[in-house]
Amino acid sequence: GHIVRNWKVRWFVLLQDKLLYYKIEGGKKEPHPKGRILLDGCTITCPCLEYENRPLLIKLKTKTNTDYFLECCSREERDSWALDITGAIHAGHPVQVQELHKMKNSFKLLENISLHHIVEKMCDNSTGIKLTRNLEQGNRYKETFTGSALVDWLISHSFAVSRFEAVTLASMLMEENFIKPVGARSTEAMRYSDLSEQFLDDSTALYMFAENSNKNISSKQELQFNVAELSGTIVKQGFLVKQGHKRKNWKVRKFVLRADPAFLHYYDPTKEENRPVGGFSLRGCLVSALEDNGVPAGVKGNVQGNLFKIITKNDIHYYIQASSKAERTQWIEAIKPLT
Repeated sequence: GHIVRNWKVRWFVLLQDKLLYYKIEGGKKEPHPKGRILLDGCTITCPCLEYENRPLLIKLKTKTNTDYFLECCSREERDSWALDITGAIHAGHPVQVQELHKMKNSFKLLENISLHHIVEKMCDNSTGIKLTRNLEQGNRYKETFTGSALVDWLISHSFAVSRFEAVTLASMLMEENFIKPVGARSTEAMRYSDLSEQFLDDSTALYMFAENSNKNISSKQELQFNVAELSGTIVKQGFLVKQGHKRKNWKVRKFVLRADPAFLHYYDPTKEENRPVGGFSLRGCLVSALEDNGVPAGVKGNVQGNLFKIITKNDIHYYIQASSKAERTQWIEAIKPLT
């Protein structure tokens, strides 16, 4: 409401140049509109995050600077209304409408996007994502945000133009260990879903900044160094068996190969936190296959075959087993160009 700032249910009808709204009495809309919003010269904001406890808002600002806040019943309904209203605003410009629909149905993240930059913006005290306490299944979590809140924030700050792009970007933030799932809903998705479905655009899925849950990072410099390592484009990832440096035992690790900068990191799949347990720069490394006849010097324990070796420029030797010769060849061919 404009006079009394309360929220009332209205029936909306979108025409080519205006948005009409009606009162509802007895479950039916009245025959004459209660008001209208002229769309000529309007600007639309969706999602609108001005009301922290109302995440499903659309904001319309008329050319006379009158603000209208409209709340929808679901994110899908909100985004559908926003697209149709935007189309009506640009009705006299068919090229813009065509581009709008292309933008909705296309997938193209910003070029040279910096995940570090996005996280810095997320942490901003005034314009960053709002951190709240959340309760899930009797557990209370501090400084968290929901999956849908992050998607809304990424769109409203122009890091993505659609929910699909925002979910993909949020998945990258999670894959690169900037954010992590907390609570049963988001953690289960992380464990049991495909990579494309591990981040949930859901108001019941909870996430937090990874550094808030990892007390091992003792300095800002160390954090920035890790962020730089993990900011490269993922070239290849998968499970391999790696020999330990001290005990010389063999353990399954998830390996992630990145370019620009070129790093190979490995993760412990038995741990909930999505943070590498080790890794190294590939610049100046040597990678080669090891023959299966006999166990090479420096290799101990249960060797199944399909071995390859990486020697870093600091002369540290990594012995790794693939599940097949074909997989070993794929990894070596992916690593070599980055050395």
